[in-house]
Amino acid sequence: MNQHSRVLRPLEVDEWSYVQETINMLYLAVCQIEATVADSNSSVDTLTHSFTTLANHTSDVSAQIQHLTRPEELENFKADISRTAAQMKSNINASVSAFQFYDRVCQRLDHVARSLEKVSTVIEEGHVRADPQAWRKIQLDIKNSYTMEAEHAMFESIMSGTSVKEALSVYRRYLAQHPKKSGAPDDEVELF
Repeated sequence: MNQHSRVLRPLEVDEWSYVQETINMLYLAVCQIEATVADSNSSVDTLTHSFTTLANHTSDVSAQIQHLTRPEELENFKADISRTAAQMKSNINASVSAFQFYDRVCQRLDHVARSLEKVSTVIEEGHVRADPQAWRKIQLDIKNSYTMEAEHAMFESIMSGTSVKEALSVYRRYLAQHPKKSGAPDDEVELF
């Protein structure tokens, strides 16, 4: 059975195990990393498209200037330049938004690293390792570090014992249903 598709059932209080908690926290880290990578791919695609389009606009303007030979062509040229400038502004805004998303990616991956450090610390400390309250505190700290509702939904999904695949599905469904709450890379950024 693939570890990413394995479904864990929540343990009863008398069945509590730090091993199970460790597995849940590792699955949560996998979810966070996979979701962050998928989200960042969209940001990179936006940057690639924006820069390609900007380069094409620059070439188009240069070509139009080279072919401008008669004064009566000036009005058409002005209209073309105005449209091109508007498209360039849109692409620049999309690029800035994608770069801002990079900062979010770094923050999310930093949260994963800090979470794994907390889990490691609890596992290393033998007297704390078997304390359900210590694990609950780590889980609450991690949950409280999330800024997106989709991350909260993913967290709850993993903590309830679902697979990584299902938790990622919960995350993606939430983003699709609540795009304005997602913090996704296509949020509007107004520069000018």
